[in-house]
Amino acid sequence: MSKTEFLKTFKNQKYIDQLQNIPQKFNVVHNQEKGVSEITIYGVIGQTWFSDSFSANDIDQALNAAGDNDVVINLNSPGGDAFDGIAIFNRLKRHNGKVTVHVDGWACSAASVIAMAADELVMELGSMFMIHEASNIVWGTKQDMRKEADVLEQLEDGIIDIYMTKAKIERDEVREKMDAETWMSAKTAAELGFADRIAGAEPEPEPQNTVQQRQNVIDELHGILKTNNQIQTSKEPVPIPAEKQNIAMLFLKSKGDKKNA
Repeated sequence: MSKTEFLKTFKNQKYIDQLQNIPQKFNVVHNQEKGVSEITIYGVIGQTWFSDSFSANDIDQALNAAGDNDVVINLNSPGGDAFDGIAIFNRLKRHNGKVTVHVDGWACSAASVIAMAADELVMELGSMFMIHEASNIVWGTKQDMRKEADVLEQLEDGIIDIYMTKAKIERDEVREKMDAETWMSAKTAAELGFADRIAGAEPEPEPQNTVQQRQNVIDELHGILKTNNQIQTSKEPVPIPAEKQNIAMLFLKSKGDKKNA
């Protein structure tokens, strides 16, 4: 199967020209002084389908040469052979060093499976992430078609297991997104948990009035009230700061709402 034939299997043909023009590149650079090995994975995946692509065997050789180095992968791929993608995912997961994946442009199909192996998956600005149903070309009888459909369903179950190692959504929702062929922006991929962060994005501010902060305020208020009870009635009680009164009221109101629910 050629790259063009593979890309025609996508339901959404909007991005086909861009995906078609991704250069085929597989490059490995080991920096033993820094303890980092950088692997560039551009283009289609799996020599089973594409004569000019790379395979899980190439990744295995690169990781063997990397030793215990941390690995940084630059990924830009429309996907390819699902089983090569799964093999690469598993090989990366077994690597001793930290694995960081940067999605430079596209992580589609089998490439999205590879991306799940990252200890830290970084979506670069403007990058895209796509998941879809497993597919294959079948020739034969209706029995052959039914058998192939059963195999594809089993394959998809395994791929969903891989997505669930990161996804923050339910398994059924992941399956629905695969069935619909879902294309995600960097922001959406991060929101759903597929990616860990977006390059260049500002970190989320620390939440205010967390449960621990509220508990600290309540404990301090209890201490003030205990002190007031020990003071003679002729003396002025210890004042409670206004901001702590407000937090305490919010906490008590929230607690009361839960009881009434």
